[in-house]
Amino acid sequence: MAKPYQTLEPKLKEFIERQKIFFTASATDSSRVNVSPRSTDCLRITDDNTAIYLDKTGSGNETAAHLLADGRMTIMMCAFEHPPQIMRLYGRGHVIHRDSAEYADLVTTWFATERAHAARQIVQLDFDLVQTSCGLAVPFFDYQGERDTLNRWAETKTRNEIADYWREKNQVSMDGLPTGIFKEPE
Repeated sequence: MAKPYQTLEPKLKEFIERQKIFFTASATDSSRVNVSPRSTDCLRITDDNTAIYLDKTGSGNETAAHLLADGRMTIMMCAFEHPPQIMRLYGRGHVIHRDSAEYADLVTTWFATERAHAARQIVQLDFDLVQTSCGLAVPFFDYQGERDTLNRWAETKTRNEIADYWREKNQVSMDGLPTGIFKEPE
């Protein structure tokens, strides 16, 4: 049975800390719904109602486009081991641009700077509802480790080469929405 919370209680934070993967879901009223898997090594809970994650370069940038146009986002994680559980964080998100002072502060405070080379932005979710459910139908999976392919790819690129990739692949969503990836720093 689903159970709602207004904030992340300590037991819920402990659940998040045990997970290896989370999923983001976003959409606008006229776009496709995007769901993306991400490693929890880039997720940080900064307070009882705020989560941030270092958004690494990808072949698309749907979440950024949806947040710019609409703002709604859900983060979901589920246990693939005992005890079973699913958790969703519902709220509104926004992108913190790579060239901003806020981005630099967050990377310094929350992330190892060597991980930031592959990142294109930080996504922040301000959530007003946390909901857990049983997760009894979620199958078991064994965690084998993190993939380092993206980080190795980024290490072979200069900052300009990565920006060129963003220009080619990350400026517009699959539905033609702008992502704002090259927004001027404030």
